[in-house]
Parts: sequence; structure tokens; C-alpha cells
Amino acid sequence: MLQIFQYFKPRSADLVSSRLYDELTFYPEFERDLGKCRDELLIESPFITTRRTAMLLPTLQKLIKRGVRVTVNTRHPQEHDEYLRLEAEENVALLQEFGVEVLYTGGHHRKLAILDRKVLWEGSLNILSQNDSCEIMRRIDSAQLAGQMIRFVKVNKFS
Repeated sequence: MLQIFQYFKPRSADLVSSRLYDELTFYPEFERDLGKCRDELLIESPFITTRRTAMLLPTLQKLIKRGVRVTVNTRHPQEHDEYLRLEAEENVALLQEFGVEVLYTGGHHRKLAILDRKVLWEGSLNILSQNDSCEIMRRIDSAQLAGQMIRFVKVNKFS
């Protein structure tokens, strides 16, 4: 067990540039990061609502027009109750219409974003659905830790 812990234990220098955000401070900082994104964006959010899709879609459209590959990994809409299922289906279709690649992971509950394989956001906030809850997100500026997360959640098999 100790070997596994050591494998995932980051070097202290990697965490020097990490900061914590809550549901009020996350989106402005995340939008700033999106404005700097140049190559690829991965968002993992188990739920997708109209409110958050409408808020983020203009920025995602700009990214796609600039040639940024945008991927969203979420739960399949069939895993939601009827109301959330219909909302998720509509918003997934909208995202796909604008060029977002949507992946489905059964039982998905991860909340993270990786920008250009060097900025990692992770925490409890559902990026594409957060509404009225107390949440936390950590922003880590580290290609090493972003790469570690990509390998850990195995999204490389889709890219």
C-alpha cells in the first residue's frame, strides 16, 4: 500500500501554485483559464443543466472556433430521473451541435477539468450543473499532476 501512496504523492513544488475556490469564486477564475486555453479542454461533470450550459456555451464556442478540442465526460442521460434526463439530453445535443465531444461513463461522479494538460481543477463542484450548493474546487498549475489525473481517469484512451 505504501508504494501506491508514494506513486500518487505529488512533490511539494507541484502544489506551490494550487489555490482553493468556492462556488462563488470558481466560475470567474475558470472562465479566465478558458480564455487562455489553446489546445484541449476536458470537463468531467456528472450532471448537465440548461443554466450552466447556457452560461459556458459562448466561451466553449470561442474555444472550438480557435481549434481547441473540447471534451465533456458525463453520465449517460438514461442514468438520471425523468426531468434531469430530458434536460441532460437537450444540453448534450446542444453541446454536440457546437462541436463538443461528449463521452459517457457509467456511474460517473467525478468533478474536474484539465486545460492544455497543464492546469487541473478538481473538487466537489459539478462544473456543468452547479446551482445552489456549497462546493470547493482546487486549481493546480502542474503539467505533472494534470498528466497524472489524465492517466488515472484513463481519458487518454479516447484521445
